[in-house]
Parts: sequence; C-alpha cells; structure tokens
Amino acid sequence: MENQLKTTCGSILKAAENIVVLTGAGISTESGIKDFRSRTGIYQMAPETILSLDYFYRNPMKFYEFAIENLYHPEAMPNTGHNILAKWEKEGRIQQIITQNIDGLHGKAGSNKVIEFHGTMKTATCQNCREQYTADQMVQRMQDLKDFYICSRCTPEMEKANYIKPDVVLFGDAGDWFTQEGFTSIIRTIQKADCVLVLGTSLQVTPFSAFPGYRTEGTPLIIINKGDTPYDHAPNTYVIQEPIGSTMKQLDERA
Repeated sequence: MENQLKTTCGSILKAAENIVVLTGAGISTESGIKDFRSRTGIYQMAPETILSLDYFYRNPMKFYEFAIENLYHPEAMPNTGHNILAKWEKEGRIQQIITQNIDGLHGKAGSNKVIEFHGTMKTATCQNCREQYTADQMVQRMQDLKDFYICSRCTPEMEKANYIKPDVVLFGDAGDWFTQEGFTSIIRTIQKADCVLVLGTSLQVTPFSAFPGYRTEGTPLIIINKGDTPYDHAPNTYVIQEPIGSTMKQLDERA
C-alpha cells in the first residue's frame, strides 16, 4: 500500500512543472535541529511565550540566551530533503519554496526560490535606526557587552526603541511577508501550482496553515509529515507519515 502511494506521488511530481513547496521544522530535524511541538521539541523546555515580542522586550537578555541556544545553528548542514528540493529547482520543476524555518538550510542546499516566511536567525536589526547585525556579531556582543541588545549606533535615551531584535517573526510580531501585498503574492503563487508539496509541518500556526487551502480545485496536495494535519482528508490529498529524507529519496527515484 505504501509503495503504491509513493508510486502515485512520484508520478504526480514527475508530471508537475510548477510545484510549490511548504516546509516546516520537520524537514530540518534530520540536520540535528529540534522541532517545536514534538515530545522532544523546543516547547517541552519552555513555553511558547518565550518566543513572543512581549517577552523579548521584557527580558531581552533571557530571550537571547534561549534563542542563540535553541534557534541558531550555524554548524547545521542540509540533509537529503533539502538537497532533493534544490535539485528539483535546478530541473525547473519547483516554482517556489515557502518555509516556516529560520535556519537557512534551503539556501545552503542551493535553493534560490525561497520565501522565509518567518524570517531568519542569520541577522538582527535595531528597531529604531534599522542598523543590521549578523548573528555572529550578536554572539560576540553577548560576550563583550552588558547591554549587548541595545544598538551601538543609537543613543541610550531611546530605551526599548533601539533594541536589536533577531529578524525572526515572533508571536505578536509581523514579518516582511505579513502584508496584504505579501499574502496576495503567496496566494497567487499557490493558485498557479500544479502540485503543492508539504514537508515537515503540522500546519497549526496561522496564517501559514491556511496556504494549502488556496490551491486551485483538483490540484494534488502531497503531505509528508510524521504527525496529522488539518488537510489529511481533503480531496486530492496524499499523506505519507514517514521520515522526510528517505521518503524524498524514494519519490525522487520515481519522479
């Protein structure tokens, strides 16, 4: 049964010319990066509120200690899933990757058509003057400066306005794509897709969770995720609850 399902999905992917891919934390776990909501995920160590905008402004030092420890992984390398997506993009089959991930592994693998919907941990920006710092600079500042999260370019009187925030979308925050123009662009991209591929996300976090619902009627939806999603029983949907790397390798052989 599983082999037949993978053969069917491989045939769909082989015929597709405009694949839109939606990825979440589950695609990066095989690169040694923890996900958020599993039994061994980040939220088992701390509540979601630690990754909120409110917590950042109230406890910037504790926020950074947690974020650098759990969200910043400069040593992590792309795995089979990332590499196959990059290969398919080079072959002209992937129209867009839209990711919840902030680890930059799609780019490391060679994918160029990537929307980092929840931002990136690679950089941080002063909320006042927009001076940008690299994550490595922030790590160094944590070692050298007491108030490392206060922008060096701004005057201290600015208080919280000149805090340096990582360029990730926190709870209560809004990213570059959280605009009417951003949403419209993504929705149009999904509507043009001839296949939507979901990898490693339970599709629980809005507004990202709504994206598969914008595919045109009859467009196949392939979901590879160990847990359930709200779309598992939707029409023209194919669900594989197995590891992403090995599954993608099998699909690539069939596609």
